[in-house]
Amino acid sequence: MPTQESLEQEARRILLANDRGGFTIPTAGLYPFQWLWDAGFTALGWMQFDEGRAWQELKTLFRGQWENGMLPHIVFHRPEPTYFPGPERWGVAHIPPTSAITQPPVVATFVRWMLEQAQNQALAEAEAKSLYPHILAYHRWFKRERDPDNTGLVTVLHPWETGADNSPAWDQALARVAVDPALPPYTRRDTAHVDPSQRPHQAEYDRFLTLLEVYKRAGFDQLRLLCECPFRVASLLIDCVLHRANRDLLWLSQRLGFDHQAEIAGWLEASQQGIEGLWDEEAGLYFNRDLVSGEPIQVGVSASFLPLYAGTASPERAERLLHTLQGWASQVRYLVPSTDPQSPYFEPQRYWRGPVWAVVNYLIALGFREYGHEQIAERIRQDTLELARRAGFSEYYHPLTGQGLGGRAFSWTAAIYLVWSRATSAAHSAL
Repeated sequence: MPTQESLEQEARRILLANDRGGFTIPTAGLYPFQWLWDAGFTALGWMQFDEGRAWQELKTLFRGQWENGMLPHIVFHRPEPTYFPGPERWGVAHIPPTSAITQPPVVATFVRWMLEQAQNQALAEAEAKSLYPHILAYHRWFKRERDPDNTGLVTVLHPWETGADNSPAWDQALARVAVDPALPPYTRRDTAHVDPSQRPHQAEYDRFLTLLEVYKRAGFDQLRLLCECPFRVASLLIDCVLHRANRDLLWLSQRLGFDHQAEIAGWLEASQQGIEGLWDEEAGLYFNRDLVSGEPIQVGVSASFLPLYAGTASPERAERLLHTLQGWASQVRYLVPSTDPQSPYFEPQRYWRGPVWAVVNYLIALGFREYGHEQIAERIRQDTLELARRAGFSEYYHPLTGQGLGGRAFSWTAAIYLVWSRATSAAHSAL
């Protein structure tokens, strides 16, 4: 079994190997560009041994920001033939080329943590102040173009936006997407890098790419897509991460001398009510919502615990979530599986349908810790570290066997190890 010191050295080596000069790829071959929420977690990893490089990660990410404030989920900084769909398929007129959808908006929260923990406070203050207007524009885009009716819930228009691409939570909504008969032919590249049994099905990919064509036909007009897109859901991953990010943006506004507190507080009031409206008392869990039918999506997923990370849940609901997760823990060896292991949709090795993800574990553990549930938070931390010790820095892990799955030498898993490995307990918060 490798030592903590050797694993930390390997984690740093992975970040250095995946560095492409200002941005970090998730892993070679499979993901050769810069992804939005990957960049956030990776910056936390860089922060452990190179603060300047950590800030550079986020500055490079914002080169992809659109004029309307949207921060895309992929920035194609340089051509790479190993990934599909690349910039040609997206057809976005931006330099550098980008995708046309977003991802969980972790950046504001991570900027706050980096500022609070930085050894070089002068650098951190300057970098945070420089990033702040861009983050504000991004959050305003969410409110203006994804929640124009102020429901407190963001409308998600593509499964890829949620970060949990093929989660069973999206099965029903995705099934409504009729595959475009004129869908341009394509060749998947992901299954050349990873066993297909660990990746989304072809039928899902056809629908993912059909939605991309819907986007292009609408000229990427968000308000038009709110009416026309056949896939429209409220995602706990997006809404909870955004609520937390707005809490931290409010803190940054005060700390850095900006005057946007009233605006941000209004967003928080709406999303507090929106997220808590996703609670299911009988299930003891929060559910995503299908915004076409208006019905809850009654599939338990790891994001169902994220209202604790958001800070919207009552102490009583936190207790219920603890009880629910303890039930899941009795079914698996390692927490937290991405789908309820008692669900008929649970697939322990297929991408977001069952495996454990270190980055989601980090958010869930932080939420439980902040509600005073130290024991379960520490269990999640220790399980995550144990998976890395046993199976290396994999993209995700089998919750029953601990097998490493997906991409190898994965940046965000290495980053989480660096953040968590030296913490004496889960009471150690961000960084």
